[in-house]
Amino acid sequence: MRTGTDRSVSWVRFLILHNDEAQDFALAYTSVDAPGSWTPIIPHVPGTRLMAVDAFSRYLVVSLRRDGLTGLRVIPLDGGAEYDIAFPEPLYTVGPDANPEYQSDSYRLHYVSLVTPDSVYDCDLATGALTLRKRRPVLGGYDPGQYEQHREWALADDGTRVPISLVAPRGLVRDGSAPLVLYGYGSYEISTDPWFSTARLSLVDRGVVFAVAHVRGGGELGRAWYDNGKLLAKKNTFTDFVACAAHLAKTGWSAPERMVARGGSAGGLLVGAVANLAPHAFGGFVAEVPFVDALTTILDPSMPLTVVEWEEWGNPLEDPDVYAYMKSYSPYENVSSSPYPPILAVSSLNDTRVLYHEPAKWVARLRAVSPETPVLLKTEMGAGHSGPSGRYDVWREEAFVLAWILDRVGRA
Repeated sequence: MRTGTDRSVSWVRFLILHNDEAQDFALAYTSVDAPGSWTPIIPHVPGTRLMAVDAFSRYLVVSLRRDGLTGLRVIPLDGGAEYDIAFPEPLYTVGPDANPEYQSDSYRLHYVSLVTPDSVYDCDLATGALTLRKRRPVLGGYDPGQYEQHREWALADDGTRVPISLVAPRGLVRDGSAPLVLYGYGSYEISTDPWFSTARLSLVDRGVVFAVAHVRGGGELGRAWYDNGKLLAKKNTFTDFVACAAHLAKTGWSAPERMVARGGSAGGLLVGAVANLAPHAFGGFVAEVPFVDALTTILDPSMPLTVVEWEEWGNPLEDPDVYAYMKSYSPYENVSSSPYPPILAVSSLNDTRVLYHEPAKWVARLRAVSPETPVLLKTEMGAGHSGPSGRYDVWREEAFVLAWILDRVGRA
């Protein structure tokens, strides 16, 4: 970062975004003359994760996340009061766009929410005023005013508050009669921030509530949120999800028999584990490319991702505690003879991350051990971990899953 006259540099400072005794990162600066001396700009605050910083001639803009939402903080370099850019919706995802000009008082950002399509804004850094520059069009007379977003907080078994993001038809009566899809992931410090989906409108327009459980194992509430949902704390991910479902039923958003749990990959592990843990909490489960034979896979170091995955799950080859812990939650290992709600498992033949045999084994075990359970396995014969690659094939795949969900909740 440089300050001074137009053509001569009076002094130079380097910005340092660091995690030295600051697991959620802090921001400091240092000079060329004394690089070992750091002056704090934003001190470490547990739960407020600093992600990036953009430097301009008169401002700094810091990307961060706090309370389960992303945000942008503006710091004037003339000593003025810093502020967080305000947005009109209760739920959103915001982040930097291209900002190549150093001498600029305008900041370009990307914005999206559960009801607002991907948008590009310019922010006047002096005032915080937003100017919309571009928004992705939605065909068919889309009106975001027909929907409403809400943030709920569930209480986990250990007293931890777990955020939930919801989108529902405007004016929905919370009497437990509405169907609901509860989505979750909760691994690798990946944050499931609000996103816009035209396909999801097919559900909501039929009266279905869509909710995202921001369970531990993700990064929504900082590094500790991730650390408390991995390794020997992985079960927090699953119990958080169950707590979210219970909260949504208790507050009238839906009822257990009208809720469908959905997740893919590590989120499929979540769905499979919850199906064993609390089958009564849901009326159906959708597990896409699900990591449901986790213990077997993590025991095989010849597989391409196993060794690097030990940082997430632990190494059961070397640690008997890890082996016993993974065995206690791995979906395949814990299928019971009790009947489950209907289950849809979606797999891909060419998946190199979660091999197709994992969901195939899981489905076979479900059918053998719990023959009363309606289980459907759909295998894409030409797809990989992310599903079909062609645009129309992607839509057909999603239409199949949504049709299954709507049939399950009586809205087909």
